[in-house]
Amino acid sequence: VLQKWVNREISNFDYLIQLNTMAGRTYNDLAQYPVFPWILQDYTSEDLDLNNPAVFRDLSKPIGVVNEKNAKAVKEKYDNFEDPLGMIDKFHYGTHYSNAAGVMHYLIRVEPFTTLHIQLQSGRFDCADRQFHSIPATWQALMDNPNDVKELIPEFFYFPEFLENQNGFNLGQLQISKEVVNDVVLPKWAHSPEDFIYKHRRALESEYVSAHLHEWIDLIFGYKQRGPAAVEALNVFYYCTYEGAVDLDALTDEKERKALEGMINNFGQTPCQL
Repeated sequence: VLQKWVNREISNFDYLIQLNTMAGRTYNDLAQYPVFPWILQDYTSEDLDLNNPAVFRDLSKPIGVVNEKNAKAVKEKYDNFEDPLGMIDKFHYGTHYSNAAGVMHYLIRVEPFTTLHIQLQSGRFDCADRQFHSIPATWQALMDNPNDVKELIPEFFYFPEFLENQNGFNLGQLQISKEVVNDVVLPKWAHSPEDFIYKHRRALESEYVSAHLHEWIDLIFGYKQRGPAAVEALNVFYYCTYEGAVDLDALTDEKERKALEGMINNFGQTPCQL
């Protein structure tokens, strides 16, 4: 698959899907849903110029530190972290770039994810300000908040329907602007959900991304996923998210085991290292 990708016999999209599959990710498990990168950082221009490198996100950095301002806080948190019991390893992020709640967050307008979201929120929709209501606002929140490190899901590159509230769900209204949450607000350069998907997919297959995608793959699936390379890249997550970090079979206390299983299922799992 790697050779095919290098020879450009398969697209960037196909390559990412294959890597996700090999690393144990699947559409059948919300806790291990396929993970895709944010690839753009320009969500405000009238036109999207894919020949301009400045419109793309820096793929060599974890999403939490794409904004240089966050890097210092993230590094300090890691350097100053100490677990008095000595059980928890140091980490940069207490949250994860891919988890079940994140998948439901993006797909809230489409069943069965709507129902799953409502179940997760104890029988009602989460408050409107926390909903996925705008692509530009979601990106801005990532840039401002080093604790929000959600990457994307594959649907952002082929499924325009998830951006529309075709079922007419009442998702509430934003507190400050009183704006009703309905269809997802698109970047200025996209004239419709279909147009967004078309341009976003073109961006994924662009020359710039083809030349830099391996840098992101190193972080998620490769050698910068753990160990000294991960520390240097500011890419260390909570210990429970890594494969093999916890031996569940060795836990005799049923309660403790259940708690850990719940944590792993809800807080995200790092793909198997390829």
